[in-house]
Amino acid sequence: MQPQISTEYAPIFVMIVMAFSILVALIVTAITILVHCKIFAKAGFSWALGLLMMVPIANIIMMFYLAFADWPVQRELRQLRQRCGQTPA
Repeated sequence: MQPQISTEYAPIFVMIVMAFSILVALIVTAITILVHCKIFAKAGFSWALGLLMMVPIANIIMMFYLAFADWPVQRELRQLRQRCGQTPA
């Protein structure tokens, strides 16, 4: 004779696992958005461009834009060097 497994607590267990999974997903998403916004802000762009990294096709376009665009920080550094008479290395 096999022992019977109680299915009385199964729905509660599933709900707890789902709630934990959703919580972890929200935390990971929030951290990802924060990191992307910080990267764009430190590069000299608007921090809000980091929000576009969550949009499926826009994230690919934004990565290319970030890689190949003239960063405002680099532009400012170039202008400061020109004012001082230095040539960029």
